Amino acid sequence: MSDLVKVSRRGPATVVALNRPDKRNALSRGLITALDESFAAAVEDPKSRVIAITGEGPAFCAGMDLTELQATVRAEAEVIWDDARRLAGMFDRIYRSPKPTVAVVDGPAVAGGAGIASVCDIAIAASGAKFGYPEVRRGLVAALVMPHLLRHVGERMARHLLLVGDLIDAEAAQRCGLINECVAPDKLWPRAEELITALAAGGPKALKTTKDLLMHFSSQALSTEEAARASAEPRLTEECQFGLDAFFAKQDPPWLRN
Repeated sequence: MSDLVKVSRRGPATVVALNRPDKRNALSRGLITALDESFAAAVEDPKSRVIAITGEGPAFCAGMDLTELQATVRAEAEVIWDDARRLAGMFDRIYRSPKPTVAVVDGPAVAGGAGIASVCDIAIAASGAKFGYPEVRRGLVAALVMPHLLRHVGERMARHLLLVGDLIDAEAAQRCGLINECVAPDKLWPRAEELITALAAGGPKALKTTKDLLMHFSSQALSTEEAARASAEPRLTEECQFGLDAFFAKQDPPWLRN
């Protein structure tokens, strides 16, 4: 098992923790693969009734690894398509899990990190956590998470989060429906364990059928492949290349300099 994730047990739950604390758990190719494989193993584990996702260190997940992304925006298109498909597949695996899922968020959950929280069945956060989708400020598009975000918060709030790109605190995230609960930091895992116990009390087949029906009634318009392509295409543009260059140079992007 990769050291990019830590897998542990908490009662009836398998806990999968992103483990790149020095990089704020940014989603590199390696971490995406490790998370996807660890999650798949937890789904197949008969002892695992619930799957919880959390992050090691001060951040839940800072989103895509922009250093790695910057190195690939000038790569062959197929490399970029493959990266987007891999991330889309990981999101889809979590969303379609037959077992209940809980995001336990202690610290910033940004871009793809907020996306992970949005594809879990339940999301609970410590009061100091932050959420947001700043992709447009880098010339990127948060296509993969749009269907999930729209279901949770509605179009008006989704437009604000996706177009403005500001981060919101956990209290605001709870008010708009992005997360279920905001609790004091010292109450985060005690409350998460209460939710895990409650979820594990359901019959496994009943839980799976309920989740299947929920997915059926709230099916998204775009396929996973179409969403991946919509996410990848902006990475082939000069706007994205210039936006990432400006981010690492700690400068305004070109569209703010005119």
